[in-house]
Amino acid sequence: MLPPVKKDRVITQLPQCFSPTAALHTKEGFHPQVKAVCQVQRASSISFNIAKVIVVGDVAVGKTCLISRFCKDAFDKNYKATIGVDFEMERFEVLGVPFSLQLWDTAGQERFKCIASTYYRGAQAIIVVFDLSSATSLTHARQWLEDAMKENDPSSVLLFLVGTKKDLGSPDQLAQVEREAIRLSEEIKAEYWAVSAKSGDGVRDFFFRVASLTFEANVLSELEKSGPRHGGDIINSPKVRRVEASRSRLSLRDHGSRGLRRVQQEIRVLLIFDSILGFTVAVTQRRRLDGSSA
Repeated sequence: MLPPVKKDRVITQLPQCFSPTAALHTKEGFHPQVKAVCQVQRASSISFNIAKVIVVGDVAVGKTCLISRFCKDAFDKNYKATIGVDFEMERFEVLGVPFSLQLWDTAGQERFKCIASTYYRGAQAIIVVFDLSSATSLTHARQWLEDAMKENDPSSVLLFLVGTKKDLGSPDQLAQVEREAIRLSEEIKAEYWAVSAKSGDGVRDFFFRVASLTFEANVLSELEKSGPRHGGDIINSPKVRRVEASRSRLSLRDHGSRGLRRVQQEIRVLLIFDSILGFTVAVTQRRRLDGSSA
């Protein structure tokens, strides 16, 4: 049995968007159907809901620092480029229902692109990161999105365009780049955010928004596919996404208490395996690089 979700990861209200002019939607609360389903779920058995989120963008735009600030509340100024991919798992409770984000931090260097792209498949949300102090990184954002979308269904993926290093640059420069970013967000139908991993400004609000919208999309998608099924059964049909496969659903309602424990164990093993696989690829690449430079 997993430990309770941390108190600072409990979401009871829909977090608001950063900019109403560049948001996936501007509603003030969760969809009524989602709230109704979650009310039913609170009285039923525990369930797993997992969404895969990939983070892409140019090298040195701050992808790793962004994730590290949220997951570890840490900022490392001694930047080290990600090799291949890195992985973090963050658990939430949304409207009383357990929910987790798999955060896949992909390498921004061109030589690792073929490795990182193998992890794009099966994403439920794509976060395209650029540097607010670098107009060039914003220009490249479109290509990063196109590459990520090749492995995913455009109709089932939520898009976020995030400008980092909000603490750098002059106000005039920031305003100019931000106008271009909002214009791009509207064009690609992404939600725009500006944050600072160094100070932490906006980071928590951003990831809470990602978790909330992916959770809401998860439930609404199941409602649409399942028809008039009972609300508790909708939540109890979680989507567990493997790195190198499309979605696979495990229906906990078909299992007794022993079956539930077995499913939980299978999910944990699956996530551990995916994490180890990514780490092994990264280590292998690092050793090759070290050998070639010797």
